[in-house]
Amino acid sequence: MSKIAGHMTPEGWRREKKQNHIYRPAWVDFQGPAIHLITINTAHRAPLLGELVGEHVELSPIGEKVAEEITNIPSYIGASSIEIYKYVIMPNHVHILLRIHERLPKHLGQYIRWFKIQCTDKCQLLSAVSLSDKKWPFGPEYHTRTLSGKGQLAHMAHYIDDNPRRLAIKRANPELFKIKRQTEIGGGRYTTLGNMFLAENPMRRGLQCSRTMTDEEIRAKKEECLAEAANGTIFVSAAVSPGEKQICRALREAGYRLIILLEDGFPKPEDPHYNYFKPSGVYFEACAKEQLLLVEPEEVLFERAEIEAKVYAKTGEIPHNTKRYRFLALNALAEEIAGA
Repeated sequence: MSKIAGHMTPEGWRREKKQNHIYRPAWVDFQGPAIHLITINTAHRAPLLGELVGEHVELSPIGEKVAEEITNIPSYIGASSIEIYKYVIMPNHVHILLRIHERLPKHLGQYIRWFKIQCTDKCQLLSAVSLSDKKWPFGPEYHTRTLSGKGQLAHMAHYIDDNPRRLAIKRANPELFKIKRQTEIGGGRYTTLGNMFLAENPMRRGLQCSRTMTDEEIRAKKEECLAEAANGTIFVSAAVSPGEKQICRALREAGYRLIILLEDGFPKPEDPHYNYFKPSGVYFEACAKEQLLLVEPEEVLFERAEIEAKVYAKTGEIPHNTKRYRFLALNALAEEIAGA
């Protein structure tokens, strides 16, 4: 057993007796060369690491120690094996984007555990800082996401850099980023997030495109929708088919307003991330500009007789458990919201 600064190294873990919950797909190799985004929350999501000031985070003494230890991660294995590509420390969590260059002797999770142990040791040495009854600055869980698609590294690096600004926007506009349940729209109840006034605007129109539409037909439909949106129309769509996705993207990029139906878009109230949820990417920006309302129907709406009848008219059957039924039901609900 070897030691670093008087502590046991990853060959002999101490202290952390609870098994961490690591969210990862089974096919990912967490020892081989890859790029991973590691997200670690503080215990109970307490803002131990710093304070948002304007659009940047001023680190607390604990946050400064955590930053120091993030840069030390390569020393656990060997500087050539792991590169800390980018990181951000938020008040209650950290994102670490790291690249594994050479095969690691142990699972990446072992080194994340060691990082957390080291952070705890350093934070407990701060006599002016009290962790009260929290043994760790970090909670027991952490999340991993492996980047594999083209352009994901640049996208994720931007996401990390942009985290403080996004938090500032969310705090400045809490009503736009608050999940609201049991929202009555038309003939049903929905879970919503975004600009609720869009559901009250009378100039609403449903947007559906058959999967059989040609590229030329989609282009013509897009020009028609852009012209209507310029005159104040708010389109309501499930954005499922290729044509719907193209047109919704064009409307959003042009700054027009949309109501988007989601099949399963929000965490449940019992989910630990429920109170911290925010839409990602372009949906976040559209919500911040009051241009978007995200809507998720309650499960019972998929089985209403009127919706079943509309789906049956197109399919001749009512297979509630198939994706086709769910998509067609979403389209039917979009039309209902548009006409409410």
